[in-house]
Amino acid sequence: MSEVRADRDDTAEAPGEDGAEKAKPRDAHDTVEAAVRAQLSKALGGVRGMLEAAAPVTAFTLTFVIVDEVKPAVFAGIGAAVVLLLVRVLQRSNPQFVLNSLVGIAIAAFFALRSGDAEDAFLPGILLNAAYAVGLTFSILVRWPAVGFIIGSVTGDPTAWRSDPGIVKLCSRLTWLLVLPCVLRVAVQYPIYVAAGDQSGLLGAAKIAMGWPLQVAGLAAMVWLLARGRTPIERPRT
Repeated sequence: MSEVRADRDDTAEAPGEDGAEKAKPRDAHDTVEAAVRAQLSKALGGVRGMLEAAAPVTAFTLTFVIVDEVKPAVFAGIGAAVVLLLVRVLQRSNPQFVLNSLVGIAIAAFFALRSGDAEDAFLPGILLNAAYAVGLTFSILVRWPAVGFIIGSVTGDPTAWRSDPGIVKLCSRLTWLLVLPCVLRVAVQYPIYVAAGDQSGLLGAAKIAMGWPLQVAGLAAMVWLLARGRTPIERPRT
């Protein structure tokens, strides 16, 4: 019996070069695809995070359409963000995504209140998407695709992934999937913004429709692309 127990112990352990068992980190991933899926989901905050980002804009737009005044619409948008923040605080959960939406609606409110034009509340979002599109595209063109740094955050080496052309190519494709929603938002919303007349209602509808639904579509495309491969992650030896 003692011999069987000893054999079982030998097969259960996987000693390293120094003879000690090296435990695998709880958040470790075996493949590049699994790591990117997990990190992207975390970055977007899941369904709740995306809904929290859309709620203040929705409150602002609906209030303005109903009352046709900027100030009540601004208060409604900020109020929605504050309520969501209080819920997060009471639940003792991560308020990061609510804070992001609160900062976003506050900047939009500043633009709208300064000019008195509700359309100006949507200008910061258009400019931000344009900046993201340019920055992400540049990262691809210089062969430092932004998604690649997700790999670096998992392996502990922020740049080692660049030595593998296959990983660089995968990260470039994934980064293009982040660029596309930004380009679409600018291509649709900017012409509406510069059009004659009050376009705030149409801008609000476009922003809501191209907000979290477009993020979900982009994430689904990424998951589909990632599900096709199993690129092993090479971690630096210690």
